[in-house]
Amino acid sequence: MQAHVYKSLKKADTYVYLAARDDFQRVPEPLRTQLWPLQFVLEVALTPERRLAREDAATVRENLALRGFHLQFPPASELDPMSEDWGTDA
Repeated sequence: MQAHVYKSLKKADTYVYLAARDDFQRVPEPLRTQLWPLQFVLEVALTPERRLAREDAATVRENLALRGFHLQFPPASELDPMSEDWGTDA
């Protein structure tokens, strides 16, 4: 299965995967409004062996098959060590 990946230019670290390139009608209008504009970044084959950096490829494939899109949110701040206050400011 092919996936076409777009990043939101409005919401940092938020990506939309589409089953068909530029098939934005599959994404609900309220969600499109929040994320638009989107910029194409990647086309990737989602095979069972494929590993993705932040998403489970099987979940992405399932969402693409059922809905025609998958939404990848930014990582949770508690998992990002750069978001913590390390007390190094003078």
